[in-house]
Amino acid sequence: MGRFIKLYEDHTDINEVRKIVDELRRGGVIIYPTDTVYAIGCDIMQPKAIQRVASLKGIKPERALFSIICSDISMAGKYTKIGDKVFKFMKRTLPGPFTFILPAAKSLPSSIEGLRKTIGIRIPDNRIVQAIVEELGNPLLTTSVKSDGGETEYTTDPELIFEKYEKLVEVVIDGGYGNDEPSTVVDCSDDEPEIIRQGMGTF
Repeated sequence: MGRFIKLYEDHTDINEVRKIVDELRRGGVIIYPTDTVYAIGCDIMQPKAIQRVASLKGIKPERALFSIICSDISMAGKYTKIGDKVFKFMKRTLPGPFTFILPAAKSLPSSIEGLRKTIGIRIPDNRIVQAIVEELGNPLLTTSVKSDGGETEYTTDPELIFEKYEKLVEVVIDGGYGNDEPSTVVDCSDDEPEIIRQGMGTF
């Protein structure tokens, strides 16, 4: 049975963060807050954990359009190809509620990349998930908590999320009530930013 851990953005308990990271390194799956919706994720270096996340979403790993959460643009640059124009654009808007679609670098694990040439990058304006990624030292795979028939309370209230997922994941983090609007998706794969989904993020 998974653990329910309360964390605060303004005073994130590093000892709890380290316990969460230990679970991730052992192949655990966690649910955590972002600056938009609550998300399900795992260490991108753990292929079996990625398969578990895909199973929770009811999709095959090779067909999953997962994104990764990075602690900063420098980390994102290790796994993607960022041109000068896009770098300046990202620097103006991040951290924030955006997903940037970028060309994947060869360093991105094959279990994430699959047959795709691009990957979504998130750098949320949320200190809890930032602290986890910083302690982990590499990105988290991320996908939003699945909504059942538009009942947003099951994807925004951490206690209800825990009731649903406590037997399916190792940790559910209570970071307060979440939002029900996703990130704005910006396709930067051709070095010319184009909004393909309008969400919380605005320019």
